[in-house]
Amino acid sequence: MSQSRRFHRRTEDAYQRRRRPGCWESRLRISGQKNDYTIEQLYEAIKDKPFSAGAPALTKHGLSTIITFPPLDRHNQVWIIPVTGFRKTANKFQISKNELAGAGNAAINMALSDLTGGLTSWKGITGSSAKAAEKLVDLTADELNALGL
Repeated sequence: MSQSRRFHRRTEDAYQRRRRPGCWESRLRISGQKNDYTIEQLYEAIKDKPFSAGAPALTKHGLSTIITFPPLDRHNQVWIIPVTGFRKTANKFQISKNELAGAGNAAINMALSDLTGGLTSWKGITGSSAKAAEKLVDLTADELNALGL
């Protein structure tokens, strides 16, 4: 085997090891829709539909607007974020598990993490609520796809 081939194989193996899911990897799903929607239009289309994660809400988070579901705790909440790039509308939406949304909540989470040296963030990764939130991400993505929007 040539030296360049061995190098390529080693870097490819390292890449595969890095891609293995572990406790550090957050749950993330992409849901594709038939039509293009703004986040507000998607919210209007799903606000009365039943979801395992609860009732959706439109939440202002920093400069963006997202769809959130009721939080399990301060570190585990299901979000729906548009995958728009530079367009105003999208037909793909990212469903993920994140910390509690909202500008004030983000500041509180950062302050708590700084004060405790990051220990408060461990609950969002390893707690029982984290596993429940990951399951809710999968269920929400499946339920959103089943709506056939």
